[in-house]
Amino acid sequence: MARYTGPSWKISRRLKFSVLENGKELKKRPYAPGQHGQRRRKLSEYGMQLQEKQKVRYTYGMTEKQFKKIFNLAGKMKGKHGENFLVLLESRLDNIVYRMGIASTRRQARQLVTHGHILVNGEKIDIPSYVLKPGSKVSLKERSQKLSIIQDALAAMASKKEYVSFDESKMEGEYLRLPERDEFLQDINETLIVEFYNR
Repeated sequence: MARYTGPSWKISRRLKFSVLENGKELKKRPYAPGQHGQRRRKLSEYGMQLQEKQKVRYTYGMTEKQFKKIFNLAGKMKGKHGENFLVLLESRLDNIVYRMGIASTRRQARQLVTHGHILVNGEKIDIPSYVLKPGSKVSLKERSQKLSIIQDALAAMASKKEYVSFDESKMEGEYLRLPERDEFLQDINETLIVEFYNR
């Protein structure tokens, strides 16, 4: 199945979770889309696990195959499986570009990476799923620095995460360290995702 490119607000309303992480989608109509969106229904245990997985998958804009591959990779690492999984997702290049404020959404960050505007340690990387290591430098190509979408995103950025830094004068940032679990996606219960795949 291809990556979802439809309306993200509809997904957010269905999952009752802001996949854009700004909460705008749920302010106006905080119920599921469609004719029967306001019906109350109780989710089964499987339903809750599936919903939690879908929240994370749509937040990072991934296919099921990519998502499962990273989940399996996290299982081979030391530490808690669920936490390792979310840290790997957070270390993806498209996500770090978004966290630095270079793009206003992850979809926009993905497009910037795919179109070759982003350099990692001075080399062009056009793979959004590329996993960065702490200490990696992320910068913009010289000809890309004046792009209006990048300038608008930087101007609109309210606050950056502490595990990334970005110098607007040099148009260069750094992935400083691995994020702590309480620094991102605090509403997600990753144990439900582990239970979903281990059932």
